[in-house]
Amino acid sequence: MGDAVEMDRYTAPLDAVRARRSDGPISLSDCLRAFLRQPSPPYLLGAVAVALTLRLAQGSWSWRDAVMAVGLLAATPFVEWTIHVYLLHSPPINFRGRRLEMLTAREHRAHHESPGVLEGVLLPVYGVLVFLAMIALVNWLLSFGIGLALGGPRLAYATTGVLVSFAILAAYEWTHFLIHAPYKPRGRYFKAIWRNHRLHHFKNERYWFGVTSTIGDRVIGTLPDQRSVPRSATARSLHAEP
Repeated sequence: MGDAVEMDRYTAPLDAVRARRSDGPISLSDCLRAFLRQPSPPYLLGAVAVALTLRLAQGSWSWRDAVMAVGLLAATPFVEWTIHVYLLHSPPINFRGRRLEMLTAREHRAHHESPGVLEGVLLPVYGVLVFLAMIALVNWLLSFGIGLALGGPRLAYATTGVLVSFAILAAYEWTHFLIHAPYKPRGRYFKAIWRNHRLHHFKNERYWFGVTSTIGDRVIGTLPDQRSVPRSATARSLHAEP
């Protein structure tokens, strides 16, 4: 009971999402409208639309497109875990007497300090643009090696990779937003990721790194029984005693 009350502290207040019906709970459509009003989703969804348009224009669909999509989806839990651990939770370093910290880590710490502030949940616009450019570059570079293995129209299924990767990033942002929104989880799957993400925030920041799934945590070993995990004093401040 105590943990349930504590977890609710990491949800945005009801007035953070404008509900169409004042006499009922916050709905999924209410959360979607609030999500779309944030600064970065239009850029992200616009990039998905551009990638889709480009892929449709290229044609040349084949089984290779399915291989790209399945491969990216299979890798996603582990990429998500790696980014969360090594990019978002990267500790500051001391260099010549100065404390240096990655911008991504500093902004993520601000999210841990105020997890109920929806404006701090999503990537900022510049972060989305950087990620989109990196995703496109990585897919293009990987396509050379994949092209040697699969043959066929390399640029076509490389664009499929970009499209799927952009869609995965959009799904990640929407899921993370919904987890912190005042929306009560209903399905079993969403309840699991909702609970684990709150445990990451309030119980111990060294576990439960998955946001869209628990697969990475299960395989790597960061999905313990929360009863066996001690409460961390730095779950909100990250890297420093509060």
